[in-house]
Amino acid sequence: MKHLSRNDRTILGRWFWTIDKPLVALVLLLIGLGIVAVAAASPAAAHRYSGGSVRVGDLFYLKRQVLWVLAGVPLMFAVSLLPIRWAKRVAIGGTVVFLAALFAVPFVGSEVNGAVRWINLPGFQLQPSEFLKPMFVITTAWLLAARFDDRSLPTMQLSFGLLVVIAGLLVKQPDFGQTALFGAVWLVQAVLAGMSLLVVGAVICLALAGLGVAHLTSTHVAERIDHFVKGTGDTYQIDRALDCFKAGGLFGAGPGEGQMKFRLPEAHTDYIFSVIGEEFGAIACFMLAVLYLAIVVRVLLQLLDEEEPFIFLAASGLAIEFGLQAAINMSVNLALLPSKGMTLPFISHGGSSFLALSIGFGLLLALTRRNPYLKASPYAAGVRAT
Repeated sequence: MKHLSRNDRTILGRWFWTIDKPLVALVLLLIGLGIVAVAAASPAAAHRYSGGSVRVGDLFYLKRQVLWVLAGVPLMFAVSLLPIRWAKRVAIGGTVVFLAALFAVPFVGSEVNGAVRWINLPGFQLQPSEFLKPMFVITTAWLLAARFDDRSLPTMQLSFGLLVVIAGLLVKQPDFGQTALFGAVWLVQAVLAGMSLLVVGAVICLALAGLGVAHLTSTHVAERIDHFVKGTGDTYQIDRALDCFKAGGLFGAGPGEGQMKFRLPEAHTDYIFSVIGEEFGAIACFMLAVLYLAIVVRVLLQLLDEEEPFIFLAASGLAIEFGLQAAINMSVNLALLPSKGMTLPFISHGGSSFLALSIGFGLLLALTRRNPYLKASPYAAGVRAT
């Protein structure tokens, strides 16, 4: 990279001088910590899922995660090379493709832990909702941004209609955690696009009413809520997660020294934050939370002077989605929210999750590309072209 000058007009040169390097450094640090976390959780997952004719080594899940990282990081950088107009087109096209896949899940999907969310492919389980999340955020931003040019366009209603369709398909799986995440991100984008507080209140009341109906009609939802509110029923997962935090204390038991993790279900995916708590301690968990916050704040600060509505809505939506998913996962591990079955971004093991996050973060890097030294030049305008 030392040979790339500011006058370099190649694709790589334009990318290097306009990419948000601190944001890249933060996400690469997060991915590196994810490899360490999966290394800690891999033996527990291997022991739990080895049985009968199925035997896997202690580092089986770590090796798979390294492969996903080797595939996902180049994918993230490749997506970040896209000009804004192409990032928009890719996201809108992706929304169509993965929405169609989401429609297909009930017919061709496979059941795991009582939920049908995945489509089995050779050597890979595709979870369409994971890939749909960043595509939906950008598609919604495109629709809502059109309101700034013509207030008469029903783009708010169209984006809400898209949300309702996706929510209906997710509830059917069932996947209420992803439903809540889609809804929360859409609501934030709608508020930023000028939705009145009266309508915001109505949407929140509608969501609460929907949760009440789900509690009355869905055994799955009722059990999760009752376990969280009343502490009744099977609380094995969250009890074991809290045991991990108690065993780790402030400084942790040490890498590879955790014992409670072997009793923890989904130690390498949904509850990997608890494994971090046991082996590296509460201070490490706090610093990881600060790292997620730093990524979100970095993006939002970059958008303070953004004048293009689409870029502002899309980038802020992607950052908030990223931060909310992390907050939800950590809250579940700490028994602050009911169990959601949601991964910790770039930390949890999983192919669908890691690749989808790589695409989403690549889109975020593409949207935030800028160079303060070139703002007035035609070159800078070309980078920001929509």
